Amino acid sequence: MNEYPIYYKRFLQFALGLLAIALVLGLLSAAAFSYPETFNKFLPFYQLRPFHTSAALFWIITASAGCILFYKNDVFTGIYVGNTSEKLFIMLWIGSILTIFCCYAFKKFGGREYWEFPPVLSIALLASWLVFMYSYFASWRISKNKKPLYVWMWSTGIFFFLITFVEQNLWLIPWFRSSFLKEITIQWKANGSMVGAWNQMIYGTALFLMVKISGDGTIAENKKAFFFYFLGLTNLMFNWGHHIYNVPNGSWIRNTAYAISMTELLIFINIIAGFKRKLDEQKRLKHIIPYRFLVAAEYWAFANLLLALLMSVPVVNRYTHGTHITVAHAMISTIGINTMILLGSIGYIINIDTKNQKIKNFINKAYWHAQVSLAAFGSSLVIAGIIKAYRTVAIENITFQEVMQPVVVMIKIFLLTGIWLAISLISIVVCYFRLLNNKRTIKIWKEVNTVMLVEEYDF
Repeated sequence: MNEYPIYYKRFLQFALGLLAIALVLGLLSAAAFSYPETFNKFLPFYQLRPFHTSAALFWIITASAGCILFYKNDVFTGIYVGNTSEKLFIMLWIGSILTIFCCYAFKKFGGREYWEFPPVLSIALLASWLVFMYSYFASWRISKNKKPLYVWMWSTGIFFFLITFVEQNLWLIPWFRSSFLKEITIQWKANGSMVGAWNQMIYGTALFLMVKISGDGTIAENKKAFFFYFLGLTNLMFNWGHHIYNVPNGSWIRNTAYAISMTELLIFINIIAGFKRKLDEQKRLKHIIPYRFLVAAEYWAFANLLLALLMSVPVVNRYTHGTHITVAHAMISTIGINTMILLGSIGYIINIDTKNQKIKNFINKAYWHAQVSLAAFGSSLVIAGIIKAYRTVAIENITFQEVMQPVVVMIKIFLLTGIWLAISLISIVVCYFRLLNNKRTIKIWKEVNTVMLVEEYDF
C-alpha cells in the first residue's frame, strides 16, 4: 500500500466540484437559451455559456491530472520527486481557475472559443502546467522500471497539451490576427488537437485501470496495444482536419482528415474489448463499479463513433457543422466517455467496492439513471440538429427565427433530460466527495488474493 498526501484528494475534490458546476451551469445555459426573456435580466446566455464550457473543460483536465498524480507514484515505485512542485502546481492551477470564474462573474471576457477569459490568465495556466510537467517527467526519468503503454499515453497527453495550449494562444501575436481565415483555422485546429491530448491522458488512465482490475500487465505491453497507441498519436496530430472542413483549404486536407477520422474511437473500443475478453469473472467482481464505468465508456464510444463517422463525411459535415449534432457529439464524448472513465478511476482510488452495501447500491442506481438519461439527452440534441439542418437547407426564404421554432421544442426536452442527467451525476459526485473527505489517508488498492463473494454485489 502507498500512502498519498492529503492535497491529492483535495485536488480531486476540486475536480469533482468543477463537474457539478459544469452540470448546473449547463442546465442554466439551456434554460437561458429557451427562456431569454426571463434569464437575460440576471443570467444571460452569453455569460453562462463560457462559464459552463470552461468548467467542463477544466473538469476533464483537472481530473485527468489528479488521477495521474495518484497513479504515477504507484507506477514509478513510490518515487516522490518535488512534492513542493506538486503543491505549487495545484495552488497555481486552482488559483487560475477560480480567477477565471471571477472574471466571468463580472463579465470580463477577452479570449477565444472555450477559453473566453482575459488572455493574461493563460500565463498562469501555462506556468502551472509546466510545473506539473516537471514533477511528472522528473519521476519518469528517475524510475528504472519498464514503461508500460499507459505511461507513454500519459506522457504524450501531458506534452501535447502544452503544445496545443500554446498554439491556441497564437492569436495574441498580431501576424496571426492579420487574416480572419488564418486565425480561425489555427483556433479550430488547436482545439481539435487539444481534445486528442487530453484523450491520451484519459485513455491512459483507463488502460491503467484495466491492468489493475484484470491483473494482466500484457494488456499494456503487447505489440497490438502499441500499434493502436501510434494510431491514436496520428489522430492527435492530424484528426483536427475535419474541424476545418468549412474553411477554404485543399481537398487533400479534407481527404486525409476523413481517412484518419475513420480510425478515431476504434482505438479505445479495441483496447477495452481485449480487456473484457481476458478478464476473469472473480477479478471483475472485485472492482465491479469501476468496471461498469469502463464498460459504459465503451458503449458510448461506439455510439459516438457512429456519429463521428457521419460528421466526418464532408458532404454531411457541411450541413451538420454548427448544429446541435455537433453539440451532441461533444456532450457524448465529454460525459459518456471522458466523465465515465474519470468517475471509474476516482472510484478505484477511493476503493469504492470496499464500502458498505448502502453506498454501493446508491452509486449503482445513480449510474444506471445516468446511462438512460444520457441516451435521452443525446438523442434530443441529435434530433434538434437534424431539424435545424433540414429546415436551413430545404426551406427557402426562411428566417433564423422560423428555422429555430421547432428546434426550441427539442431544446426544452433536452433541458428536462439534462435535469435528470445532472441529478444522477451530481449524486455520484456528492458521494465521491464525501468519501474523499474521509480523515483516513487514501491508499491505492493493490491486488490481493482475497476473494470477494458474488453475493456482496447488488445486480
